[in-house]
Amino acid sequence: MKFGLMFVNTGMGSTPAGARELATNAEAAGFESLWTVEHVVVPSGYESKYPYDKSGKMAGGMEEFDLPDPLIWLTFAGAVTERIKLGTGILILPQRNPLVVAKELATLDVLTVGRVILGTGVGWLQEEFDALGVPFADRGRRHDDYVEALRALWKGDKASVHNTYANFDRCISRPVPANGSIPIVIGGHTTRAAQRAARLGDGFFPGSGSLDELQTAFDAMRAECAAIGRDPADVELTAGGGGRDFDELCTRVEQLQAMGVRRVMLPPQPGERLLQMAEGLKTRFDLES
Repeated sequence: MKFGLMFVNTGMGSTPAGARELATNAEAAGFESLWTVEHVVVPSGYESKYPYDKSGKMAGGMEEFDLPDPLIWLTFAGAVTERIKLGTGILILPQRNPLVVAKELATLDVLTVGRVILGTGVGWLQEEFDALGVPFADRGRRHDDYVEALRALWKGDKASVHNTYANFDRCISRPVPANGSIPIVIGGHTTRAAQRAARLGDGFFPGSGSLDELQTAFDAMRAECAAIGRDPADVELTAGGGGRDFDELCTRVEQLQAMGVRRVMLPPQPGERLLQMAEGLKTRFDLES
């Protein structure tokens, strides 16, 4: 089982000293990956419903918190580590220029010797899209067109893409990723996200949720794979660990493992608590890097 840390660019990870401590401790403890979260802006008083909390709001309703840019944060983390993988969980791809993103991610991947994982999603905060001047309603199609553009540019050839939202001819983008491409993990909890993961993803991360909710998402992904003739085993499953009690966490990990999950996401912990959690996990599971 792989274990990653999520929301690493929030809280203690949002300061220089905290980011360094978290990244180096996570690597020393044997965690497989670090995963950022993203919002360019959080408009005050937003009315969009946050889908991962019953309150409908982020962080207990808080709107003012430090949230460093994910790619810059991962660059910092990559510079102070040597092995741990660096993931965006998730990057709101429809809000960004895909040609710029392709360059940024390929550069980071080369400088960190192939450690980047691109977690993408379509976003949920309409007020943020409005502030950025990006249409909210068509964000799903825009996301998918941008994924096509990224993969074409990462080949290093004269890339041409002509779809609804990406339109360019014979463009060369270098460097290319260290291993020829970058794994793309599709995030989201909806049936459409599950279908998108089946069609476009190297992995699928539905975020948090009950076991029944996760099973529904995984079943939808597998059904779409069957419809398009893809082996669902080619889509690596990631899910949130949840739970503060260690025994409860281990029980959930065992249940997720039985559902086919290969990576479990955990919240970051300060100092010794992170190391203790890792040592405990090693007594129950084989940790993959």
